[in-house]
Amino acid sequence: MDADNPEAPNFDFADTTPYEDYVQADVLTHLQHPLSEDPGEMVFLVTTQVMELWFTVLVHEWETASRALRREDLPVAIAALKRSVRELEALNASWTPLAQLTPAQFNSYRSALGEGSGFQSAMYRRMEFLLGEKSASMLVPHRGSPRVYAELEKALAEPSLYDEVLRFLHRAGHPVPDAVLERDLRLKYQSSPEVEEIWARIYSGEESAPEQRLGEALTDVAELVWRWRNDHLVATRRAMGSKVGTGGSAGVAWLEKRATKNVFPELWSARSRV
Repeated sequence: MDADNPEAPNFDFADTTPYEDYVQADVLTHLQHPLSEDPGEMVFLVTTQVMELWFTVLVHEWETASRALRREDLPVAIAALKRSVRELEALNASWTPLAQLTPAQFNSYRSALGEGSGFQSAMYRRMEFLLGEKSASMLVPHRGSPRVYAELEKALAEPSLYDEVLRFLHRAGHPVPDAVLERDLRLKYQSSPEVEEIWARIYSGEESAPEQRLGEALTDVAELVWRWRNDHLVATRRAMGSKVGTGGSAGVAWLEKRATKNVFPELWSARSRV
């Protein structure tokens, strides 16, 4: 404390600052190790790392919502989903620094990625699993990392966020079929006509009904996931056209297929029946 200015903040610390201890900023800002001489690679690297941090937050929010639904705490679940909407908006904005890359600019450091590709992101895979996009084959790239592999294997076998939503609806008296409730959780969720009928009835009722508020929060999430996939597609198409993607993926062709799909599918199809 400055004796001459008692309102001044404390600048004198014996060790690292409390801010550093909490945020670990020194760690974060020294994780960047570009592999090329191109100055644009730093933007690509930092943006990708920021995306990973947003994936981590989203996994936290959707796991929070899942736990809340299991204990019938709908306000906490909806609050977590609403926070995740804002976080998805921030995640999607991460494409902005990359969206204007010309092919020449991207090619100047693309070789530094080697076989690296976003589909190898373990945290993104956990996020996809929580959305019901399950696939055991997506664990294969992580066999060389026992901790990561174990976390993904656990996430694959656990109920997705949407599974917890449907179990919540079932406990609330809605006729979710046994085939949905007892399905193999390791498989990708498939749309159900019976679940579509449940959502159609929910949306035909009072707008203030708890189930409809939950449905709208999920729809906000699903819409932004769709926008994320489309923004990824556009950024990739601008940067590399239809060339094979890093890591051997089909590049734009693979992203185009992903961009046509919605998560929580019955929340979309049911709207045609209201």
